[in-house]
Amino acid sequence: MTVNVVRYQYQEAVYWGVIRGDAITPVPGDYVTTQEFIEQIDLAELRALSDPVVALSDVRLLSPITRNQQFVCQGANYRQHMIESGMDPDAKDFNMIFTKAQSCIVPADSDVIKPRIVDFLDYEIELGLVLKKGIHSPITVNENNLYEYVAGIVIVNDYSARDIQIPEMQFYKGKSFRTFGPVGPYLTLLDKDTIGAIKDLKLRLTVNGDVRQQDSTANLVFSPAETLTELSEVQDFLPGDLLATGTPAGCALAIPSPVKQRIAALLPESTKWKLFKKVQSKRSQYLKVGDLVEASIRSADGSVDLGVQRNRIVDED
Repeated sequence: MTVNVVRYQYQEAVYWGVIRGDAITPVPGDYVTTQEFIEQIDLAELRALSDPVVALSDVRLLSPITRNQQFVCQGANYRQHMIESGMDPDAKDFNMIFTKAQSCIVPADSDVIKPRIVDFLDYEIELGLVLKKGIHSPITVNENNLYEYVAGIVIVNDYSARDIQIPEMQFYKGKSFRTFGPVGPYLTLLDKDTIGAIKDLKLRLTVNGDVRQQDSTANLVFSPAETLTELSEVQDFLPGDLLATGTPAGCALAIPSPVKQRIAALLPESTKWKLFKKVQSKRSQYLKVGDLVEASIRSADGSVDLGVQRNRIVDED
């Protein structure tokens, strides 16, 4: 059985708790960071917690990932998303990796601020993996030992300013504006018996009630185990660090066909990007001030449910 925990503010103090329905059972102890929480909690003890409880309506939920943790992301990692981007998922032999600034991490129900300089604001629902223990040297992760490295999972929305990311070739900048990384509401803790749920979770994102993205983690190109093995060759991780595993098809961004991309490559830079912006400006799917984005991830039978994110798009002050 999975355990859903939340990080929340109650009467000016911050706590961790186990959430069941509309009530939260506080977790004893003071954990300032996600790393401290992951390192010190015992899953069996969390399952056994009972009274006292706090009403969910009386608290303010915070991001279960604190801003000291690394925020690493995969790109183009769902088969259909790759196909709509003009790539062949069966021929792809590399894992696209980038990072987001920790300062973009906000609670799940935060307003997302649309910067004045951004015209093409996009959404990207993603399953986030929360690391269980540090990685400081190359390792081999497989389906049998994945539970040793992944403590739990969260909903991530990788909001992206496409007019910064694409023409400027600035993934980090285009995806790191403040509020561009809502995480939560729940951190769903897994163990050896429940880690297999990662293989087939249903992702769903709507804008103003209209479904824009819908897929299953069964369609990931590079699995969590493969990705952690690869990244261990490159960098260190600490418990509580976050790895977002990519987004399904259905984003607002329109990718030109491979033929059009080859033609565009022959054009002067200024002409190429003027055409790009002209095409994107016709895409009504880009987010506008006032839009409501809702994102959920759960198993088909409902036994695993990461909650729902709700983000209203607002103007920059």
